[in-house]
Amino acid sequence: QVQLVESGGGLVQPGGSLRLSCAASGSILSINAMGWYRQAPGKQRELVAVITSGDSTNYADSVKGRFTISRHNVKSTVYLQMNSLKPEDTAVYYCNAELMTPTYRNVEVWGQGTLVTVSS
Repeated sequence: QVQLVESGGGLVQPGGSLRLSCAASGSILSINAMGWYRQAPGKQRELVAVITSGDSTNYADSVKGRFTISRHNVKSTVYLQMNSLKPEDTAVYYCNAELMTPTYRNVEVWGQGTLVTVSS
């Protein structure tokens, strides 16, 4: 069984910064990609940023230049540094991982979500 544990959400003023972390643990052979999605009230879940095993990254247009995704391979952890936060960034942020188990199964796992609120 694989778990993703997120941390780092909270309340921040517009223009402020937050750093989200997500650590993967359990029966993991390899991680193909890890990413962050978010879901605002009344809206669909959307991709924020993703990073692959080859360190390729992809960002939503709305966060380009403000958010940076990175990872620590040994710790199986992904980070999302969020700068210049705007009220429209308010959402529950979910960590996602696409990985291979020791039995060579490809699985997709989600974290429980962490709330980010941008408000004065």
